[in-house]
Amino acid sequence: MANRYSRGVTLIDTVVGTALMLVVFLGIAAVFKLSVDVVTNNKVRAGAIALANERMEYIRSLAYASVGTSGGVPSGTIAQSETVLLNGVSYTRRTVVEYVDDPNDGIDVSDTNGITLDYKVAKVDAAWTSRIGIRHITLVTRISPPNGMETACPANALCGTLTINVLNASTQPVLNAQVHIVNTTTAPGIDITTYTNTAGVVSIVGAPVATGYQVTVTKSGYSTDQTYNATSQNTNPTPGPFTVSSNQTTSPTFRIDLLSNMAVSTYSLSTNTWTDSFTDTSKMNTSTSYYIEVSGNQARLAGNQPWTAPADLRAETITPVALSRWGIFSWNDTRPSSTTITYHMYYPAGSASALVPDSVLPGNSSGFASGTSVDLSSIPAASYPSLIPEAYLVALDPNAPSPSIQDWGLTYQSGQGIALPFTMTGAKTIGSGPGGTIYKYSQSLTANSSGALAIPNLEWDSYTMVVAAETGYDITSSCSPQPIVVAPNSSVTVQLYVSPHTTDSLLVDVKSSAGAPLSGATVHLTKGGSYDQTVIADACGQTFFGSLTNGNYSISVSAAGYQMYSTSGVNVSGTSRLSVILNSN
Repeated sequence: MANRYSRGVTLIDTVVGTALMLVVFLGIAAVFKLSVDVVTNNKVRAGAIALANERMEYIRSLAYASVGTSGGVPSGTIAQSETVLLNGVSYTRRTVVEYVDDPNDGIDVSDTNGITLDYKVAKVDAAWTSRIGIRHITLVTRISPPNGMETACPANALCGTLTINVLNASTQPVLNAQVHIVNTTTAPGIDITTYTNTAGVVSIVGAPVATGYQVTVTKSGYSTDQTYNATSQNTNPTPGPFTVSSNQTTSPTFRIDLLSNMAVSTYSLSTNTWTDSFTDTSKMNTSTSYYIEVSGNQARLAGNQPWTAPADLRAETITPVALSRWGIFSWNDTRPSSTTITYHMYYPAGSASALVPDSVLPGNSSGFASGTSVDLSSIPAASYPSLIPEAYLVALDPNAPSPSIQDWGLTYQSGQGIALPFTMTGAKTIGSGPGGTIYKYSQSLTANSSGALAIPNLEWDSYTMVVAAETGYDITSSCSPQPIVVAPNSSVTVQLYVSPHTTDSLLVDVKSSAGAPLSGATVHLTKGGSYDQTVIADACGQTFFGSLTNGNYSISVSAAGYQMYSTSGVNVSGTSRLSVILNSN
């Protein structure tokens, strides 16, 4: 009798079978869910259509003169917006009734019969919230006057046209911006909320002749522009409420755009020092140093005589937080006869390092072999935020004692976070009053104890920050230079450096003709024979001269690749500022 073998079900069979069943049932579940959504949405949509039709039928039942909305133009008894509950679903029903100037007989002043209120258009929108967001059903109907007879204005009143234009910062039209129009001086009062068309326009034809038209324009995620009423502080608002004149078109323009964010860091400026006295190798870059040993609080040639190769000592990468400017690189070393030590300054360049060019630090390529220090203030902190000191040790006589370095250090100016109150004011104005110009944005702000402050929802504008003398500080540098230009839909980072206040001071910012800060520029300030000081522009392209005396100063500003700027007409009185533009050679 032949042998028969029966193969059982393996784990792989089970896994594959389960996966196939899962795919099938997931597909069925998705189809079922989609079917439920479709049925539910159709039911809700049918309810929206019913509500819109109900309102349309009511509108059609009214006499032509009665078709209008409460607070609208034309005026009537129909609510502009209402919430209606139907079959457990909450709907927002919005009704808009507008006069239309038919282009067939001319628009506005070109209308052949001089009547711009040719007919009315009613729009009914029913909106509800679905799983995928807000959905709408919109019905539109045209309502013609009795016997086709146009009327100049309702109830024989005087009327005109209010056309509102909404543009962004680039003067492009803003679609679907919300326009809120209020006038409490008319009878009945006007309170309309409507939205701009694709041309960024809202046109209210047949608006009653009156003063006091208040307009507010905004959009989700955008800034707000509006008219302003006169107050005791703002006696001359700009713009004030508008006036509609008989048979005239009033066409104000409003500007809105996407909001921006600003992150401000405030720092107290101080001089700090990086040092290494070679107690260990923790401040060395051991992967790039070679033939060097650290022992007995010094760095020297590794091993013993005879010396077969020179040694290279590289420090760790020095990257100060909130760096303002570099200072002095110094060292203490011992160089026996027939030995040399030369010092260089490198900077990170990708995954490697490179010499700071001689055009930035003269003599760096050949190295610094005499003295005990070198001034690094000419190195632009903005372009070189990190530095790497290097020493090259050579024994010209293989049997000479080893040259050695006992310590080296690097000073720099940097900031430490500080809680700082300041005021920030934009350039846009909204009027004037007894106290002078009134700015659209003027706020008193305070950074936290770490010197950090986030300012959200900021309108595009140019902003200036001021620290009051009562705080005991002066702004000695600002990145970006003030005024700070904030573009729409942007994120701006600002660093404010402050130092103890002095009565008379001068803050100089140096820029190229393209507006770029020139870190490393040389600024020379003099006053007769009583004052003579040269300061290198910091990471923000700025220099600060404190403890000055009131009076007239001369200044010269230079930078490699740029034409020199000089003037003898710099007047210093209190906290003074000067902006210098250097043109390229």
